Amino acid sequence: MSAMDKMKNKAEQLKGAAKERMGDRSDNEQMRSEGASEQSHAKAKQAGQHVKEAGRNAKETFDR
Repeated sequence: MSAMDKMKNKAEQLKGAAKERMGDRSDNEQMRSEGASEQSHAKAKQAGQHVKEAGRNAKETFDR
């Protein structure tokens, strides 16, 4: 996973967290759920990138 991808995913996760908190404070259920959704989407992308990276590392280990 490139550093840029990591930063983009983290920024998306933080944006979702902020949106969720603003929804909580303003009692806006739609904003809160959108924020939670954005966070989980970013976390899923990060997990997928970690799986790809682990696969590449395993392949490199067996190719040696």
